[in-house]
Amino acid sequence: MNENVKYILAPILIVMVYYFGHGSLFLTGNETSFIFVLLSCLSIEYFINKAEHEDVYLRPIAGIDAMEEAVGRATEMGKSVLYVPGISGLDQVDTLSGLIILGHTAGMTAKYEADLHVPVASPIVMETAKESCKESYLREGRPDLYKEDMVHYVTDDQFAYAAGVNGIMLREKPAAVFYQGRFYAESLILAETGNSIDAIQIAGTGSASQIPFFVTACDYTLIGEEFFAASAYLSKKSELIGSIKGQDMIKVICMVSICLVVIATLFNMDVSQFFRMELG
Repeated sequence: MNENVKYILAPILIVMVYYFGHGSLFLTGNETSFIFVLLSCLSIEYFINKAEHEDVYLRPIAGIDAMEEAVGRATEMGKSVLYVPGISGLDQVDTLSGLIILGHTAGMTAKYEADLHVPVASPIVMETAKESCKESYLREGRPDLYKEDMVHYVTDDQFAYAAGVNGIMLREKPAAVFYQGRFYAESLILAETGNSIDAIQIAGTGSASQIPFFVTACDYTLIGEEFFAASAYLSKKSELIGSIKGQDMIKVICMVSICLVVIATLFNMDVSQFFRMELG
């Protein structure tokens, strides 16, 4: 039997239990949420399984595709790569995503033998970044190129950190600058300085208020979910790629469901029975 049959039968079984399974199967008011979670997990599992056996298409993101190009350009020019992971700690998911991307960037600099500088604003982030870079250089077979001071602490003060990073840019004039993490009012200050030294700048953040500044001053910007999906694109791991594809499919289903509910509402159709809810 084809292993994909379960992905056809399971949703049918779930829907049947949902509509005909009266009694104590569900807590009143939680049926829809529970069924949606089950279907979401099934969708993600299906695409992870699919990614393990065949290529799964993910739309190209210019900012991610340009990362290796930027590191290669820095190598050709004999200049360094500057990676700025933001000013927040490990309690922010943006910082964690930025550190994951740092690991892939460090692998590229090890591969191309380019200098990497990572100024940080938190001692805890510094130690995590050091381990990420060290692991990447070991994975690329170039532990001799790793330097302990490539990741260094600047300060935890917001604008003092921005001034310190600006000074590094103006002195060393890196050919490529990455801003990947959580940023606040210092984003435009950093991006404008990088733009003044003609560096290729690639930014990524989940902070909606800072994205316009990065879009204006940087060459490439990872907007919103593109930033969080970058690790899947860079690692090429089937479980990550499948998870991204599965989540995209769930979003499509949600959008279609919302459209159907809106249309039904416009025609004065009662959709509460379909979702087994009591309105009002």
